[in-house]
Amino acid sequence: MFNIPNILAFTRLLIAPVMFWIILNPQVFTDNGWHITWSYYTASLLFVIASVTDFFDGYVARELDQITIIGQILDPLADKMLTLAAFLGLMMTGAASAWAIYIIIVRELFITGLRTLSLSEGIDVSASFAGKVKTVAQMIAIGFLLMHWNGGEPLLWIAVALTLYSGGEYLVGFAKAYRSKDHA
Repeated sequence: MFNIPNILAFTRLLIAPVMFWIILNPQVFTDNGWHITWSYYTASLLFVIASVTDFFDGYVARELDQITIIGQILDPLADKMLTLAAFLGLMMTGAASAWAIYIIIVRELFITGLRTLSLSEGIDVSASFAGKVKTVAQMIAIGFLLMHWNGGEPLLWIAVALTLYSGGEYLVGFAKAYRSKDHA
């Protein structure tokens, strides 16, 4: 249970609420005489650190053969907590479209439930290439939005499209695997 990949995933669980708090409370920096961009930098730095742990926990789990059931649940949960903390914070501060965030949240909750069902049924529906592209697109959009850079909103809608596509692909993969299991 306490292997390196799970510790990295747990680290993301801890970073997510801190980042969320910083996004919602930029006055902590401005009240201390710092420019508001320091809140953007700090939230972005935490997001980048957490995103890097996402890459490494999967890599280490595969390379050291440390894939565990808890890790298979904890990793996607930590990913969702991180991205949702960023997206919700950005939406609540007016930096991101509420509709885009709503679509992403609904898809993520649905797929997380489906992933849990897959594990309970003994069905392996690993993340697809589209799912990995979706994650990267979401992370890039979050980065742009956290930094208040131009192009953040179009990148967010590209991430929404990829989120819906990869969700559909995951659903089809689960349905095929479930039917195959019933006929085996």
